[in-house]
Amino acid sequence: MPRWVIGALLACAAQLSAQNIPPPKPPEPPPAAPTAPAPDPKPSAEGLKRERPKPTVTNNPKEEVPPEEDASLSTDNISFNPLEAQKCIAVGNEYFKKGNYRAAYNRYKYATKYDDSNSEAWFRLGAASEKVKDAQGEKEAYTKYLAAAPDAKNAAEIRKKLDKLK
Repeated sequence: MPRWVIGALLACAAQLSAQNIPPPKPPEPPPAAPTAPAPDPKPSAEGLKRERPKPTVTNNPKEEVPPEEDASLSTDNISFNPLEAQKCIAVGNEYFKKGNYRAAYNRYKYATKYDDSNSEAWFRLGAASEKVKDAQGEKEAYTKYLAAAPDAKNAAEIRKKLDKLK
């Protein structure tokens, strides 16, 4: 049998089978949703303000404390970890370059908590303390820097700064 005859027969069969399909039924409306109890009202803004204290903020936008630096939100259990100290120093350096000295100060402080013997962390904490005008923190940081690295290249310069702070 030639191919065109088979094709014609298949086309006729398809047409006949399509005529026997009943028309689609209209969709039924969805059933009524059961009434759920009203959700609890959202907490008020005053209630939220009392839950978490705001970080101290100055008028300088570069000095604002980023959310990840807010100590009240931190749940870290800090133990000796020199790698984490290096990471904190690197992040603090970026903040310091951008002029966000408060965030850099906090990062350097974490670095000293992770590794108390890291002289770079103490030196940078002293520099950041100087920028945020924390004389007591600057004095403490530079003292610990000199204790960790007494023969540093800039030890004489740091001693002069300490003499000015006293």
